[in-house]
This record gives sequence, C-alpha cells and structure tokens, in this order.
Amino acid sequence: MRKWNSAFAALAASYISVVLIIVFLLCSAFYLYFSNHYKEELQSRNQLILENTARTIETSVLERVQQIYLEISLNQQAALGLLPDASLPSNLSKVSSLQDMLSAQVASNSDLIQAVHLYAPREHILLSSLYGLKFNADQGAGSAYWSDWVNGMKRNPRNNLWTEARFVPEDIVSSIPGGSGSPLITYAHSYPFRSSGADSELLIAIDLKESAVRDILLNMMPARDQTSFIATQSGRILAGSHQDAVDQAGTYAASIANALASPETSGSLSQEISGSAYVISYQDLPSTGWKLFNASPADLFYEKWGVVQRLILSLCLFALLVGIGLSGILAKINYSPVKRLLRTIKDLSGSAPGPAINEFNLIDSAFTRLNDKVSSLEDTLLASSPHIRQNIIMNLLQGTPPQAKVTGDPEFLGLSPEHTRYCCLLLNTRGAYTHMSLSGMQTAMTGIIEGLEEIRLPGSRIIAEELPDKQLIVILGTREASGILLDQLSELIVTETRKQFQIGIQLSRGCWVDDIRRLHHSYTEAQTLMKYAYFLPEITVLKDRALLEKDHSLEELPQPVLARFKDKLQTRQLEEALAALEQLVAAMREGSYPADYCHFILANTVFMYSDVLKSVRYTPVLHGHLDLYNEYIALADIRHFQEWFDASISTFIADTEKRNSDRALSAIEAAKEYIGKHLPEDLSLDVVASKVFISPKYLSKLFKEELGITYTDYITGRRMEQAKLLIENNNMSIEQVATSVGYGTTAYFIKRFKEIYGCTPGNYLRTVNTLQPPQAEISLS
Repeated sequence: MRKWNSAFAALAASYISVVLIIVFLLCSAFYLYFSNHYKEELQSRNQLILENTARTIETSVLERVQQIYLEISLNQQAALGLLPDASLPSNLSKVSSLQDMLSAQVASNSDLIQAVHLYAPREHILLSSLYGLKFNADQGAGSAYWSDWVNGMKRNPRNNLWTEARFVPEDIVSSIPGGSGSPLITYAHSYPFRSSGADSELLIAIDLKESAVRDILLNMMPARDQTSFIATQSGRILAGSHQDAVDQAGTYAASIANALASPETSGSLSQEISGSAYVISYQDLPSTGWKLFNASPADLFYEKWGVVQRLILSLCLFALLVGIGLSGILAKINYSPVKRLLRTIKDLSGSAPGPAINEFNLIDSAFTRLNDKVSSLEDTLLASSPHIRQNIIMNLLQGTPPQAKVTGDPEFLGLSPEHTRYCCLLLNTRGAYTHMSLSGMQTAMTGIIEGLEEIRLPGSRIIAEELPDKQLIVILGTREASGILLDQLSELIVTETRKQFQIGIQLSRGCWVDDIRRLHHSYTEAQTLMKYAYFLPEITVLKDRALLEKDHSLEELPQPVLARFKDKLQTRQLEEALAALEQLVAAMREGSYPADYCHFILANTVFMYSDVLKSVRYTPVLHGHLDLYNEYIALADIRHFQEWFDASISTFIADTEKRNSDRALSAIEAAKEYIGKHLPEDLSLDVVASKVFISPKYLSKLFKEELGITYTDYITGRRMEQAKLLIENNNMSIEQVATSVGYGTTAYFIKRFKEIYGCTPGNYLRTVNTLQPPQAEISLS
C-alpha cells in the first residue's frame, strides 16, 4: 500500500496520463487541421506565386513605364515646354525633333509600349509618336481614344493616373468598327513632376500593351485549371492569363468586391463557381492600386489526404511508445530532488512521515511552518514602508514595477481600483539648493510633499516624492483624464513651491496613461519637456507637445550661423560677435532643434571661445584664472548664458584693446586697411610690411599677439569672407570669385574654402539659399 502511495508512483502515473492526453490531442489536432484547413497549403503556395508574379509585373512592366516617363521628362535635349508655348508655330522643326525622341523611346521599348503622347491641356495640342502633331486634339477624329486619360488627369488632384484597358485600332481615323488593333493601358503623368493633373502645364502619356502583362501571367502562373487576372479599383478586369478573362468579370464579381473592400494587401477567399469550390487569392500592385487575382479549384489538395492520414497515425503510435518510455525516465529524474528535499527536512526538523503520509504531505507540513515564520516578518516590513514606497515609485518611473500589483496594497501608495488614469508632474528644484541650506531645503521639501498629499480632490489621489537628482515628482491618480484638473494642480504646485523656496520653479507634465505600470511613459515625457526649461525659462508649466517632436528632430543649425560668430570673435568685432551670439541663441529658442543638440552646440561654443582666449594668452584683470566650462554649467538658463557670454566677450575685447600699444594698433590697422583694398594682389608678408614701414617679423608677431591668429590665417580669412559675400550675390562663377580674392587656381580656392567652412562653395550657396528668399539661378562649377 505504501509503494503505490509514494511520490514516485504518483509522478509516473501523472507523466503517463499526460502522454496519453497529449498524443490524443495531437491526433485530434492533426486530423482536424489537415481535414478542415487543407486549403491553406494551396492558398500559401498560390500566395507565394502571386507575390512573385506581382513583383515581376511591378519591376518588368509598371516600373519600366515610370522609368520611361522619367527619361522623357529629364531629357535635357527635349524641349518639353515647347507645346504649351505660344511660339509653337514658329518652332515646328523642334517639334519634329521632339517627336523623333518619342518615337525612339517607343522603338527601344517596343515589347512594352505602343506609343508616347504629349498633351498641353490649355492649348489642346497633342504630339504623339504615332499620330504626330494635332491641334484641337480634344475634337475630331481619334479624340475618343485619349479622352479617358486627358479627362481623368483634368480631375485628378494627384500627379499620375493609370487607365483601364481599352481597345485601340491601328487606324483611329477609320469610321468602320472593328479592325486590327490591341488593348492598351495608358499611364499619364503631369509635367512638371510635382504638379497635380488639374494644374499641369503638360501631360505625358505612355500607352502600355496589355499583352505585356498577359505574357507575364502566362509565364509565371501555373496553367493547371487556374485563371489569373488583374482587376482595377472599380472592379473591372484589366488583363488576364486568358483572352476571355475580361468576360469573366461577373463570375468573380463577389470575390473582387470583397478583396477591394479589404484593407489587407494580400489574402485568400473561398467561392463556389458552377457548383465547385474555388480558392481566390489576391495580391496588391502598389504602383497602381490594382489587385492581381488567381482562382484555383480546391480539390487539388484532396489527392494528398490519404497519405497524410496514414502518416498521422504512424507518428501518433510512435509518439505514444516514446512518451511511455520517457515517462519512466522523467519520473525517476524528478523524484531525485524530492528525495533530497525530504532528507533535508528530516535533518532540520527531526520528524519522519507516518505510515499514511507520503513525501508530499511531509513537504507541505514543512512549508506551513515556513509560512508562519514569513508572517512574522511582515511586521518588520511594515516598519520599512517609507523605503518600500520610495522603491515602488522609482520602479514605476523606471518602467520596472514589482511583480505584485501595486494597487493591491493601499498602505504603500494609497491607490484604489477607481483610479484608472495617471499622470506625472516633474518639478526642477535644483536651483533652490544654491541659496538654501541642506536642512532648510529638506524641511521645505518635506512641507511641500506633505501639503500636496493632503490635498483632497474628488476621485483623485496625489502622491509626491523627492527624486535622487534633486527633483520632485508628483503622481496624479484620478478616475478620468482632465486637462482642467491638471492646470489647477500645476498652478497650485507652482504657487506652493515659490512660497517655500522663494524662487521661480518650472514644472513639466507628461501624458495621461491608463495603467499604473505604464507610468514611466508619462515620466519620460515629463523629463523630455523639462530639458527645454533651460531654453524656455519664461514658461512656468511646460506642456506643449510640439517640444516632444523637437526632441526627435534631426535638424542642425545652419553652418553660416555658427561660422559667423567664430569669425567675428576671432577678428574681435564686438558688436558683430554679440549680434551673432544673439542670432545663435534665438535660433535655438525658436528653431526645431533637440535640447541635447543645443547644449552640445553651446558647450562647443564655450570651448571655441576658450581656445581663442588661450591663443592670445589672455588673463582676466580681476582674477588670474578662467574656468569657463564650470561657469557655463552653473548657469540656470539660456538668458543667463547670453548675459554671461556677452559680458565675458565684452570684457575680453576691451582688455585686449587696452593692451595694444598705439604703434601696434596703427600698424595693424594700416596693414588691415591695405589688405582689404588689395585682396586680389600679392599680399605676402614682405610686401605688406614694407607698406606699413615695419619689419615682416614684427608684423607677423603683431598679428599673432593682437589678433590671436597668424598673418597667413588672417589673409585667408579676409579672402574667404570676401568670397562668401561674392558667392551670396549670386552673380559670379567660382572662377571669377577665386580671381577676385587673389587665388590663381580655382581648385586651390575650393580646397581652402572647404578647409575653412567645411563645405564647397557650391554647397555653401545652397545652404544660403535655404535661408534667404529665392533668387535668380546661377551656375557654380
């Protein structure tokens, strides 16, 4: 009796039972799957063929037609603007050349297209590779064969149009019905490229042969009892693998309508046709919005079913035998830890199981005693609830909440199931630490937290906690999201903190979330918004969602804005340098640049300024050492940064100007004046020194000490500054600019320009044009 009541016997019986159930379920699942879902294999196979066929049609036909349009529209030698021009009658020779170009395109793609047409909607003029030049093309013979794409483009807000297939005879003038010809599909596109069909000056139309599409369907799709065709958005059949596919539109009308109404790009439908079950598969053609269809008889799969049944039975019998053998092995393996655990319990407690108690009963008794000991520890945990509360809040803000539901223990956070909406409000209180003692700051923070949590709003709960980074987080839990409630609470928090800290405090708030476990999303948004407090100190409550979009922007400050400040600072032009700094600050405050990127630019600007001070060995009058970076990071916001930077630059330039002797200033100014008037000439050190009556060595020393740059760098800077002005005037070529500023070779000028400004003259011009109103085009090589 004890043997059959042992844990080993229970494990073996449970494993064998599980194996029997699993094998039974597998047999049932296999049978049901292969009997009820036999069509899925056919659908999957057909879907793969459809995807390959659609991809081939896209690349071999549709994209080639679009490429032909691009070759025509981008052909620099083709005067496409001639048709809408009033001077057309006097330029018929050019029209002939244009028609030859269209005919050449047709000849080189004769396997694909029938003809290419150009149509000026306002002038009603048509130029065709097949029909020549026609005035009043919307009237008279043949107008019906292009009226579909002409009228379609007139009403089209987009810039392109694919028409349905239509039969076009070879002789469009003949009034006799029928005759030889071919079905054609027309691709029409506006010119210029971005204009809509209704606003286009010129329409470019390409007649695509339907046979080109049909050949791909015949070659790619299996022919065994299958029909393939393409349907347009209106439900009409455009082309098919058989000649009579168009006549079968009524047969597949229901499936076509269901596929067109589906938002999916591909899929399968079942339809009964003439008493037989068919599988209708479809696939989108992205370029046109058409759908490629394939209809296959469902009974193609039945012939495999007998083999599958025998295979399923064999696998199930094999699985049963293997499962029974593994059950014994697993039971023995899993019983070993139970034996070890049982031995440990006996050693610790000294008790042995009675005659009617098996191993599991003894383990259960041991865990009951352990549970009593755990209960005694709960009182100890309650005494540590403030620390637990802080850890829970930090886990929620970091997106790693504890496994147990926080709402299940109201003693920790005071939340209840009625709180279904949550929002984070973040206060930046780091500025208060600079003028308050540590004890005073802690007292004020404790008062704010207690005051906020004592606020009782209907259906709401407020939780406040100090963060390790000297910030204060406020979590609002409420029944429903309310912007008015957030505004009131934000105003209350700002007022209370201003009263406690005696300084202005900025607050940011995140989005509403519907689950306490998603609170980190709201906290992350509040952190992101708080980053812009430095650049927007005048805003007390940061809640503009546009700032979140700025944080993901990849835009960079224009190179001229950064280069201008550096140039003016190096040449010690105070007013211009301060104006450039103001422009830089305004661009950061008003532009769509991320806050981290703006801080990076400000830090680089401070480092660049520090390098300028070091290059001239500048020592402040009031104190002998400058720690610019630490002064910069201690500033509260961008306004203080600008004030500090303005004062520092003004002091630096004033001190360096006082340091210059009268003779040095006179010599430097005379040299600078001569250089400015003779930039295209020889400006070697010997020549300029002789003009200002000092030695070349002393002149070089003056430039290094007084301007902080070498004589050669100054000449290069003046020439490049003049070159920028000439380039911005948009009326000189690169060769002319290089000669005007004293460079004999254009290549060397371009090389030096790129070394100084980080871009070629042509790239600089394009950057300037993006910052200025459009001007007349120029040619820069």
